[in-house]
Amino acid sequence: MSATTDWMPAPPESPPRRRNRRIGSVEVLAALLVLLAVFRNPLASLVSSPRLQTWTTVFVSVLVQATPFLVFGVVLSAVIAVFVPRSFWAKALPRHPALAVPAAGLAGVVLPGCECGSVPIAGSLMRRGVTPAAALAFLLAAPAINPIVLTATAVAFPNNPEMVVARGLASLIVAVAIGWLWLRLGKQEWIRLPQRPTDGMSKGQAFWHSCRHDVMHAGGFLVLGAAAAATINVVVPAQWLQSVAGQPVLSIFALALLAVLLSICSEADAFVAASLSQFSLTSRLVFLVVGPMVDLKLISMQTGVFGRRFAARFAPATLVTAIVVGACVGAVLL
Repeated sequence: MSATTDWMPAPPESPPRRRNRRIGSVEVLAALLVLLAVFRNPLASLVSSPRLQTWTTVFVSVLVQATPFLVFGVVLSAVIAVFVPRSFWAKALPRHPALAVPAAGLAGVVLPGCECGSVPIAGSLMRRGVTPAAALAFLLAAPAINPIVLTATAVAFPNNPEMVVARGLASLIVAVAIGWLWLRLGKQEWIRLPQRPTDGMSKGQAFWHSCRHDVMHAGGFLVLGAAAAATINVVVPAQWLQSVAGQPVLSIFALALLAVLLSICSEADAFVAASLSQFSLTSRLVFLVVGPMVDLKLISMQTGVFGRRFAARFAPATLVTAIVVGACVGAVLL
C-alpha cells in the first residue's frame, strides 16, 4: 500500500477548554461586604424599626451562641478525620452495631458542647468507619446530656432537681431509640457526605482543609437557620402561647414546636424553659428534649452535612420520638 493511501489527515486540534469559574463562598462574602458598605445608610434606617431590631437581636444572638461550639466541633471533627486512626473506633466501640449505639450515646456525656458542634463531629465519625446508627446516637445525645447542659438545667430549675434527671434520661432514650431505628430502617444512600479531596496532602494541610470544608458547609447553613429562627420570633405572636398553656396535651405540642422554631443553644435553653412558668413541667421537659435534637438551624446544618434525603427523614422521626419519650418520662418523674 502506498504512502499516499496510508496517510490520514491529522484531526483538527480541539480548542482549549475554557475553565468554568464557579462563584464560591469567598466571592459571595466579598460581594455582601461591598453591598453593606454601599448601602449602609439605608440599612441603618431600616434597622431602626422595632420589629427589625428584634429580628437582628435574635439573629445575632443565635450566631453568637452557636459559633464557638461550631468552631469547637469543626476542629474536633478535623482532628478525628486526620489524626485518629480508623482502628481506634474499632477498639473503642463494641463490634455489634446494636451495642455500639448505646455506647456512642453515653459517650456524649464527656463532650461539653452544643448541637452545632455535634453535627460535623458525627459526619467525621461516619467517614472514619463508625456505623451511622452509632454516630447519629452520639449526635443526638452529646448536646443534651453533657455536664454543662445538665448543670445549666440544675441552675435554671433549683426547686425541681428531678428536671435534671428527667432531661438526661429522656434525651438518652431518644438518642438510643433513633440509633436503633436507623439501624433497622436506615439506608446508606440516604446519607450524602460531601467529599473531602485530601489525598496526597500532609496531615497539617488535610487538617486545615477539613476545617475550612466543614465551616463552609455547616456554617453557611447555620446562618440560614439563624435567619429562619429570627423570622419566626418576629412573626409568631406571644399571646398564642398564653392561650394554649392551660391545655395539657396542646401545651406539649406547642412547646415542642416552639423549641424547633426558636433554635436556642442547648446551654441556654433551660433558662428559657424556666421562664415559661405558665406551662407544666412536662411540657417544658419536652421543650428541653426536642430543642437540642430538632430545630431550624440543626435541620439546615444536617442538610448541608448529610444531604436533603437524610434530613427529610431524620428530623421528623426524631421530633416524634422526642415528643413521645419526653411526655412519658415527664408523666412518670415530674
